[in-house]
Amino acid sequence: MDTAGKVIKCKAAVAWEPNKPLVIEEIEVAPPQANEVRVKIVATSVCHSDLYHLYEGMHKDGFPVVLGHEAAGIVESVGPGVTEFTPGDKVIPLFLAQCRECHFCKSPKTNQCANGRTEAMSPVGSRLSCKGKKIYQFSGTSTFSEYTVVRQINLAKIHPDAPLDKVCLIGCGICTGYGSAVNTAKVEEGSSCAVFGLGAVGLAAVMGCKAAGAKRIIAVDTNPEKFDKAKIFGATDFVNPKDHSKPIHEVLMEMTNGEWTSPWSVWGTQQSALHSTVPAWGVSVIVGYTLIQKFSAQPGDLIPGRTWKGSLFGGFKGKDGVAEMVQRYMDKKIMVDEFITHNMGLDQIMEAVDLMRKAQCVRAVLKTSPQ
Repeated sequence: MDTAGKVIKCKAAVAWEPNKPLVIEEIEVAPPQANEVRVKIVATSVCHSDLYHLYEGMHKDGFPVVLGHEAAGIVESVGPGVTEFTPGDKVIPLFLAQCRECHFCKSPKTNQCANGRTEAMSPVGSRLSCKGKKIYQFSGTSTFSEYTVVRQINLAKIHPDAPLDKVCLIGCGICTGYGSAVNTAKVEEGSSCAVFGLGAVGLAAVMGCKAAGAKRIIAVDTNPEKFDKAKIFGATDFVNPKDHSKPIHEVLMEMTNGEWTSPWSVWGTQQSALHSTVPAWGVSVIVGYTLIQKFSAQPGDLIPGRTWKGSLFGGFKGKDGVAEMVQRYMDKKIMVDEFITHNMGLDQIMEAVDLMRKAQCVRAVLKTSPQ
């Protein structure tokens, strides 16, 4: 492309300081360096992890920053040493890298990458700047921008016909929830499951439980308006903890007569989910940001045979998992469009942020440029 090797000026949503609105600014995106790829972002969405860093967990030293990590785009240019990508490829940026060479990437036991965290949240390796100041890059991606630069280990090539304004959601939430059921909990056919929390990740977990063949999927949330959406993805029952005077785990055990396999939980519900499982073989999976939450268990909670697991990105290896899930979408084996409740432009990003903070959307997709 005629922009290759040149600085690109484009729009981006910049977080100048914590607890303040994002500001649409003109930023400069430098050309990619060795083993880096510059990507034109076509669509991105707001995930709760972005809100966490903006409003809940980020130290002031981590600003200014361009947030965003759930997106899809087209390769604009590549730096020296890049062998996997060429201009025009459709891609999804990865917050969870896969170098395919380290001992973690070569192991089937984990989706971690030993080379994945290098300068992932630092201005040192960032190619973004605004008003003469280096901008921190979020999770190695920074997709709230018309263009970004990522390392080739933080990028997955996807099906050339994939609609980028849909499959962008596969870059985080859908893989995280779906894989938590299929890969981490390893839900068995004919089992009973519960999903605590019905945001995008929870709904994807419901979808994963159904795909694995669970006979009963109980959706747990304090907002009954979410149940209709959960039914679309496969939920068979809905429980609102506010409707019961007894602890929710007792309600669930009574509903299933103790025949329980794989409750799945997001932050804030860890103990309830664990205690909902049958002591002899139950599995409980923790998903989502839990850095500000503390939880504990007694030895007697686990000794009988329960398993308590954590899951990052649903256990999917970055490049392989994203390409696989996009293919499943193209083959109509998973739902994606049904997660999208709002379509907006990048300049409406604060509206999307407010919708997420108020739990008034599942996913709002921001279109940053034509596909």
